[in-house]
Amino acid sequence: MDAVRRHPWIVAIAGAMLLWLVFLAFPIVPETRQAVVVRFGKPERILNEYRPGHLIGSVGAGISWRIPFVDQIVWIDKRILDVDMQTQNVLSTDKRWLQVDAYARYRIVNPLLMYVRATTEDNLQAQLKTILGSDVRNELGKQPFAALLSPERQGVMDDIRNELNDDASKYGVEIVDVRIKRTDLPDGAPLQSAYESMSTAREQEARSIRAEGMKQAQIIQAQADADAAKIYADSYGKDPQFYDFYRAMQSYKTTFVEGADGKAPAATTIILSPKDDYLKQFTGEAR
Repeated sequence: MDAVRRHPWIVAIAGAMLLWLVFLAFPIVPETRQAVVVRFGKPERILNEYRPGHLIGSVGAGISWRIPFVDQIVWIDKRILDVDMQTQNVLSTDKRWLQVDAYARYRIVNPLLMYVRATTEDNLQAQLKTILGSDVRNELGKQPFAALLSPERQGVMDDIRNELNDDASKYGVEIVDVRIKRTDLPDGAPLQSAYESMSTAREQEARSIRAEGMKQAQIIQAQADADAAKIYADSYGKDPQFYDFYRAMQSYKTTFVEGADGKAPAATTIILSPKDDYLKQFTGEAR
C-alpha cells in the first residue's frame, strides 16, 4: 500500500491498461455492421450476420467478445450499398456507339464468403465495379439503341441485374437493383448521324401512314358512292317523279346558289329557251 501511495501514476497506468484490455475483449457490434472474427488469419465466427427476413439490429448486435491481440475483427457493412460504374462505350446491335453510365445497389449477405474472396469492402467494390461494367457492355451490346428509349428498357435492366447477381453471389453479395443513369450518343459525327437516321425513319413512317390513310379514304369514298348510287336507284324505282324533282333541285342549287366547289358562283348570264327540259321544274311541265 505504501508503494501504491508513493507511485499513484503506476496505479493509473495499470487501470487504463485494464480498461483498454476490457474494451478490446468485449467489442460492441453496431446494428448496421456485421463482422468476421479472424484468428491468426483463419475466420473463426461471424458477429451480427445478415439474416433474410430479420430487421437490422433485431438479432446479433450488442456486446460480444474476443481474445485481445489474438482475434482480429473485420467489420463489414450490413446495409444496402451502392457501386457506380465508370462510363462505358457500348456498341449496340444497330452499330451505334453509346456512352452508358450505370450503378448497382447491393447487400453483403454472406460476410464469410465476402472475406474469403475479397478480404475488404474496398476490394469488393473494385471487383463489383469491374463485373458491372462487363455485364452492362454484354447486355446492351445485344440491344438496339431504340430499346433503351422505350419501355423495353426495364426488361434490359432486369436481365443485367440477374446476370450481375449470378456473378456477385460468388462474393457473398446480393444485387438489389441496377439502374442506368445516362445513355447518350457521343458528341460530334455519331450524334448527328443518329439524328439524321432517326429523322429519315420518322419521315418514312409518316409517308407510310399518310399513304395508308389515303388508301382507306378512297375505299370509304368508293363505298359511300356505291351506297349513294344504290339509294338513288332504289328511290328512282319507287317514285321516278320525286327522283327527277330531287335531282333537278340539286342541280339548280349547284348552278345558281353554291357552285360546284360549294361557294357562290360568279355573276353569270344563262340564256335558255322557256321550253328547255332543264327548266321543266319551273314551268310545271314535269307533272
